Amino acid sequence: MKKKYRVLAINPGSTSTKIALYEETHCLFEEVIRHSKEELVSFADIYAQYDYRRDLVEQAVERHGFKLADLNAVVGRGGALKPIPGGTYTVNEAMVHDLQHNVQTHHASNLGGLIAKGIADHFGLPAFIVDPVCVDEMEPIARLSGWPEMPRRSLFHALNLKATARKAAKELGKDFIDVTLVMGHLGGGISFAVQQNGRMIDITNPMDGGAFSPERTGNLPLSPLVELCYSGQYTMQEMIRKMIGKGGLIAHLGTDDAREVERRIDEGDEQAELVYKAMAYQIAKEIAAMTTVVNGEFDAIVLTGGLAYSRRLVGWINERVKFLGKVMVYPGEDELLALSEGALRVLHKEETAMVYE
Repeated sequence: MKKKYRVLAINPGSTSTKIALYEETHCLFEEVIRHSKEELVSFADIYAQYDYRRDLVEQAVERHGFKLADLNAVVGRGGALKPIPGGTYTVNEAMVHDLQHNVQTHHASNLGGLIAKGIADHFGLPAFIVDPVCVDEMEPIARLSGWPEMPRRSLFHALNLKATARKAAKELGKDFIDVTLVMGHLGGGISFAVQQNGRMIDITNPMDGGAFSPERTGNLPLSPLVELCYSGQYTMQEMIRKMIGKGGLIAHLGTDDAREVERRIDEGDEQAELVYKAMAYQIAKEIAAMTTVVNGEFDAIVLTGGLAYSRRLVGWINERVKFLGKVMVYPGEDELLALSEGALRVLHKEETAMVYE
């Protein structure tokens, strides 16, 4: 009889830590631990929050009536490490070092692997991360930009896109390794990827370009951008914040809540409708561009992420891309389950845990 494993999944965000305990794929409990600004302001940086967040995770598990000693593994959201292929990785000392030293960027997700290892080590368990944002499987031709000193970077919603690719492959009756998909993650940030032979061979990094999203600018006209950077109106950090966090829907409409935008549209707000349609328009353009990566030979276009719940937005996108091929929609992003499934594939010896160097 196949052994049933229990896996604790941990996904730290800027103001919350999401956790779930799974027995195989059955969720025993799930909780979002909220962190108020008042609580976080006393910490010098994200890493200073380690003990605080780990204690809250351990307390939550026990509060739900479970024992940490009964776990089989702990898995955390992977942070912005060095570029690595996708897969499930054992959290080792080299990874701990890089998670603590902002190899690519300073983000709360860097705490995922650290907390997982801290809990796991105490009980002699394996600790993993799965498909972190730094997954890099791009082809050499996809890396080049117009400047040799500024290659394209692979930072995207790898965890959700990889997990969704597995769902789509199953629905299409194909193995994950054999399916070719043109994919879009539609959330606060919007990223795109082409999945072929089990690898994301090209991606659009939502930090650097692509379609505008609820809070990011996407591609911008370069000359005006350079002029604004040297205008003296903004510091570098303020410019970055304008592009990532205060761009997109927020810049145009003052909100990043798609439900609020749709409410305004329903009430006759023509500007809200124009901006929302423009976002769908840009998403469709990016999807169409990605189909050229595989010469138009793919199994399906796949849309996922929180915005994929919007029938209006998906409908506008579908109108523009349906001529290209089959469109499949998987709303939401069950990242905790995706983390757990990655750990389970290793525990069941369906995959071998990868080593971070």
